[in-house]
Amino acid sequence: MQKRLENGLIFITIVSLVATLGSLYFSQIRGFEPCTLCWYQRILMYPIILIAGIGLFQKNANIALTTAVFAFTGGSISLYHYGIQKLAFLSDSAPACGLVPCTGQYINYLGFITIPFLALIAFLLIAITSLFMMKWQKETK
Repeated sequence: MQKRLENGLIFITIVSLVATLGSLYFSQIRGFEPCTLCWYQRILMYPIILIAGIGLFQKNANIALTTAVFAFTGGSISLYHYGIQKLAFLSDSAPACGLVPCTGQYINYLGFITIPFLALIAFLLIAITSLFMMKWQKETK
């Protein structure tokens, strides 16, 4: 396996691990109860650690398509979730989602960094890296 493909797998593993540990920190240590959309984002982020880790262990960069699908799906949910937190026209029509409202903002650093924003950045990093990995694999064929 090419070094840049291996580095891509390492990067995806690290980003997904940091995102997972961050979500667990917010819920288990800070006591922030996740809303429904946060749960969906977690459901899509957590398996990426295993997928990328197994791909790294097996030296198999073919998992890039799988991580891309998880990342694009999770990123779409994160973008919507961030939108209902920050855009009035979306938050006014936001559906009720469980005990914790999805429009709530536990953190709001610098006026724009919320938990869904952090998840969106992680998903974007994973998706972009996955796309580059697929491109690099085509170049070697």
